[in-house]
Amino acid sequence: MNDIIAIGSATRDAFFKVNFKLTHFLKAASGWAYLLPLGEKLEVEDVFFTIGGNAINASVTFSRQGLRTACLAKIGEDVSGEEIRRRLKKEGVSLNLLIQTSKKPTAYSVLLLSSGERTILNYRGASDTLDFSDLDFKKLKSRWWYVSLTGRSIKIFQRLIKFASKNNISVAVNPSGYHLSHRPQEILASLKDITFLVLNEEEAARLTGISFKKEKEVFKKLDKLMPGILAVTNGKKGATISDGRFVYKVDTFQEKKLVDRTGAGDAFGSGFTAFLVQKGFNRFNISQLKPEDVIGAAQLASANATAVVEKMGATEGILTKEEFQNPRWKNLKIRIKRI
Repeated sequence: MNDIIAIGSATRDAFFKVNFKLTHFLKAASGWAYLLPLGEKLEVEDVFFTIGGNAINASVTFSRQGLRTACLAKIGEDVSGEEIRRRLKKEGVSLNLLIQTSKKPTAYSVLLLSSGERTILNYRGASDTLDFSDLDFKKLKSRWWYVSLTGRSIKIFQRLIKFASKNNISVAVNPSGYHLSHRPQEILASLKDITFLVLNEEEAARLTGISFKKEKEVFKKLDKLMPGILAVTNGKKGATISDGRFVYKVDTFQEKKLVDRTGAGDAFGSGFTAFLVQKGFNRFNISQLKPEDVIGAAQLASANATAVVEKMGATEGILTKEEFQNPRWKNLKIRIKRI
């Protein structure tokens, strides 16, 4: 039996390092946009190809942390799909649940990189077609699942959660922005069966309908709905974690050099989950989690996220179990307050 199955998307990622002219654009969250002349050919400074997607990124973390790992995602019968299979096999991730289809190409992302920030052009492709008919529940039994669905594949979410509950599978959920926008109520209704939930501040506000300026109210609502652990991230500012008894304010590790923020959220969520699985925690004993356990999980999550942004691509910097033993990852400022 697998220790954990990562369920979600698989993509082929192409990174283009660019130096395009920027212009003010108030509709963008950053206030800026690239200015690309129509009909012209533009040069890029560098290019890098890798693999990504929520399920891929998480499964690499779990495997590098020594867990028996499988990846449930859908890819095309194409060169990109074969590269994903090759890389996962090299990482020690089981391919038994990886589904190939001839109906659509493998999902593909083009990422325009400039000064560590990126703009993503995304084609969901085969990942968007993950459906009930693809699920062989006999093969899905595992100690844990890590679920992060995107696009139309979100329709399988409730059936997955119900199966996990009936079969005593612990579930970590990192919902996509698409899922939160289209089906927030089903996520809220499923929280009673979720052991670990990870969101960013904007997503937490969207899910609860409460501005994150009222942080205590956001956590109070979610803590009441779920028995497990809740983590809300905020990029460079770190994360806030609740175990229902204490709130942990977690700083970030100092980056040696910011290269690319792609995959940082997946690295944090999967790193935290990996620690819980390694230490034998599950849906039945999660209430026995001690502050030192939460601190350990936060250290691995934060270290994994920092290591990822120091490399180009979402998987290149993911830490192995041995790399996490580096003294660099032992000093993380965490403040604890009783609820």
